[in-house]
Amino acid sequence: MKFSFDRDAMIKEIAIAQEIITNKSPISILSNVLLTAADNTLTIKASDTSVNYITQLPVDIAEEGSTTIFCDKFMSILSSSPAGEIEFDQQDIKVTIKPVAKKIKFQLKSIASEKFAEIPQANDVPFFEVSSKDVKEMIQQTIFAVSNDVNRYFMTGVYFTKKENKFAMVSTDARRLSYAEKEIDASINFEPAIVPTKILKCILKNAPDEGNIQLAIVDKLIFVRFGSYEFSSKLLEGQFPNYQKVIPESQAHSFQVNKADLEAALKRIEIMVDKKVNRILFNLTEGTLKLTSPESELGTADEEIPCRYAGEEITIALNSSYVSDPLKNIKTEEVVFEFTEAMKAVTIRPEPAEDYFHIVMPMNTN
Repeated sequence: MKFSFDRDAMIKEIAIAQEIITNKSPISILSNVLLTAADNTLTIKASDTSVNYITQLPVDIAEEGSTTIFCDKFMSILSSSPAGEIEFDQQDIKVTIKPVAKKIKFQLKSIASEKFAEIPQANDVPFFEVSSKDVKEMIQQTIFAVSNDVNRYFMTGVYFTKKENKFAMVSTDARRLSYAEKEIDASINFEPAIVPTKILKCILKNAPDEGNIQLAIVDKLIFVRFGSYEFSSKLLEGQFPNYQKVIPESQAHSFQVNKADLEAALKRIEIMVDKKVNRILFNLTEGTLKLTSPESELGTADEEIPCRYAGEEITIALNSSYVSDPLKNIKTEEVVFEFTEAMKAVTIRPEPAEDYFHIVMPMNTN
């Protein structure tokens, strides 16, 4: 196999392959990318056996063929080479890589392409189109709330579902829940699925902000297409919790604060928070929100910020991360907290309300 390619174009594609590959052993096929040159096109494939990546790149082919090479070392060679044309020449198990602009050549050992794992193909799969911007926004609003508990593997991904003409994503770790939805063509149908975060991170990082992406959920797999890229991933098995029971039908009280004020105050109060507990007290009186870190061996801190609240005094204890994580993703200047009583679910949403919200279960105030 022999072909030449543009260095910068190749770096872009191999960088994505690096995101997929988790095995870093140079003698493992799982650390390699599969390169197939045919019809002046180079097909690049990478896999960690759960998440897969396929893309194509125009190249000048002198001799067609297929091989695999160690992805990390290939990327290092590309990164150290000058911009411009690079020649790739494979003979038996030896691959020679030569930047045209420099009198230097690199040689890598390859592994036969026949040993590369079979990647699922999206042949005759019923794709549907959705706004790329919408999907990325929904992922941003939910991905941080998934569980890290491997014993609850069915909560370590984001739940995709459809309700009438709404496409919804839900995540939970049993102590908080994030929900986002967007309108979708009512004729689109797919089975509910729990999607691993790794492929969602690939979408967030690489999908365009404009235009549509294609999705397909079938046979315990999800396929994602945009531009020249195709990603696929195994879905997580198991029964996702009945999230609708967690969402309050109504809440009696609420307070509104400036998001920037609250974020700044949380950052200061967190200096004195016990990291093992991560608890901050939210004390509400008319017009004022007082944040307090419960006294620890190191000391304590408190700060008052203005808020819109006209009810009776109440103190609610919340995990500071469970408040700051949603705030990072809320786009409005004002934020509303809705609640009924100190030990029942608190809803955090933008003001004015949009198509996403976050629910946090309070902690014990003592």
